[in-house]
Amino acid sequence: MPLPSTVRQPHPPVRPKAILFDLDDTLWPLAAVLAHAEQALHDWLAQHAPAVTQRFTVSALRERRAALHAAEPSLRGDVGALRRAGLADAFAEAGADAGRIDAAMAYFVAARSAVTLYDDVLPGLARLAPDYLLGSISNGNADLAVAGLASFFSVSLAAGRHGPAKPDPALFVAACAALGLAPAEVVYVGDDLQLDVVAAQAAGLRAVWLNRHGSDAHLAAGVVPDAICADFDALLRWLDGQA
Repeated sequence: MPLPSTVRQPHPPVRPKAILFDLDDTLWPLAAVLAHAEQALHDWLAQHAPAVTQRFTVSALRERRAALHAAEPSLRGDVGALRRAGLADAFAEAGADAGRIDAAMAYFVAARSAVTLYDDVLPGLARLAPDYLLGSISNGNADLAVAGLASFFSVSLAAGRHGPAKPDPALFVAACAALGLAPAEVVYVGDDLQLDVVAAQAAGLRAVWLNRHGSDAHLAAGVVPDAICADFDALLRWLDGQA
């Protein structure tokens, strides 16, 4: 049974003018698309840089990225830069032509962006679009044109390209500025309590936890979202009730 929306009111009763969304695990499930994209990239490398795949399996490439993530703090907020660095490392060790890394990254991003949206996303965005400015903020590197969502969003900011990763407030502040709105006029919707809810609230936005799986993790974490919604229908009901 869907959880009811729960509400807090730390902000002045200003009706929202814009809704910003997280992407991965908010608008689509991430794990399956990442697994598919990593295998697709490995298959591409087998044709175009076979020395890499002769030396590294998909799992081995993943382990090398994890090691880089731990060793290089500068890469932790930019998943695209981390993946590129991991490929550069693997290409160098395998003696492969580094000139193919750009094409490999482009192939991966296209595969990673071929997402399967949650069923409520397209109808939900279509219902929101006439009444709100819509946008996205993500630590990921999905191409929204490939994902079929670019036409809905007037602002789309990604960590690495547009600033430091969430939970740093910079992306939230930049998105509000791009919309020409004060943070109090903007609602952020995401699945992660710390990266989405706490971070957005710290930047002055209202934050909705899109809790599709009925978790009560916010209680143990001590996080108080402005609303908890199980799906877009609950989000729309909550928005209808705002001043």
